[in-house]
Amino acid sequence: MMTAQLPITISIKSELVDKFPKMPSIINKLEAQFNFHTLTANWYGDEEHILLIQLLLDIPAGFMKSQEELKFLATDTFQITHFSDDVMCKFNERAQQLFCHIALTDSELELLEKQSKLLTGFLQAKLHKVLNLIAKQQSLTSI
Repeated sequence: MMTAQLPITISIKSELVDKFPKMPSIINKLEAQFNFHTLTANWYGDEEHILLIQLLLDIPAGFMKSQEELKFLATDTFQITHFSDDVMCKFNERAQQLFCHIALTDSELELLEKQSKLLTGFLQAKLHKVLNLIAKQQSLTSI
């Protein structure tokens, strides 16, 4: 049986899973929810040109390392966008692929460690904001 890849996938660095063991199940639900919302917002109307979006949640140290590495990748193939201090995206227009690296800041991590019940709402709000920044950049309907 072959399963089609969803247009939006969300990955989590292992350091975050170690801190927040419930995060993978929260992210699975959010991934399904965001794929549904973007589908109903007609992000995939042209089946020949479906934008594939990979979101990666990371800790600040991993994000900084990735930011350094991306400096060397800015070429004709990749367009790098820094949406904020904690969100950076690499877009390959030819392949219609967008890879977005999202850091949970030190202050956000501190808050979530103290108040773990905020995790679901916080992740939903942060990822929703990033997807709407992508929508604006790609001239898609906000979700």
